[in-house]
Amino acid sequence: MKITFYGHSSLALEIGGKHILVDPFISGNPLVDGKIDINDLQADYILLTHAHQDHTLDAEAIAKNTGAVIVSNFEIATYYENKGIEVHPMNHGGKWEFEFGTVKYVCAVHTSSFADGTYGGQPGGFVIEGEHKNIYIAGDTALTMDMKLIPMYTKLDLAILPIGDNFTMDIDDAIIASDFVECDKVMGVHFDTFGFIEIDHAEAKKKFYDAGKDLMLFEIGESFEL
Repeated sequence: MKITFYGHSSLALEIGGKHILVDPFISGNPLVDGKIDINDLQADYILLTHAHQDHTLDAEAIAKNTGAVIVSNFEIATYYENKGIEVHPMNHGGKWEFEFGTVKYVCAVHTSSFADGTYGGQPGGFVIEGEHKNIYIAGDTALTMDMKLIPMYTKLDLAILPIGDNFTMDIDDAIIASDFVECDKVMGVHFDTFGFIEIDHAEAKKKFYDAGKDLMLFEIGESFEL
């Protein structure tokens, strides 16, 4: 499983020969600064955790350019289906066997609406099992006791958690979240993009290290193999 960080909470996953984008907010991210052209991206599926613009901005354009299927909650899926895009609707607690692996839609605590005011349903996260690797993409969320359910579904190899505070968990809550999901290998997302969510990288990594955990903070466009 190959994971590429496109800034903010945007990710590309390569699993079983398929290309999956998660929460594509690229063209409007000031930190991307022209490094990534959305017209060059490959996508068979686009997973959306919730409807906020900093997670969905480029979803429509990429889906129409690539023919990707948008996977999200019922309200978000319906929103894009009405735009002529192929979708796969899900809801909390449900799972589906896709050609690249199993996806389970799990709870998150946040809000969710499109930039035009359309209701985006309840936010969520994804537990993805593919190529004998299991990852948890939390989406935008507060620390929640529901995270304790995730180890009942699968043993994680990686937890992808928001760490920027103000709109989501902060570093300290993310450490607790990693305890709840029983995964000490964490990729941080949702940080630095705006003034409200800027973090001290060295301090964040030290806090995780002192807790016996590994926090990975990647540069935009950087990839790694899990």
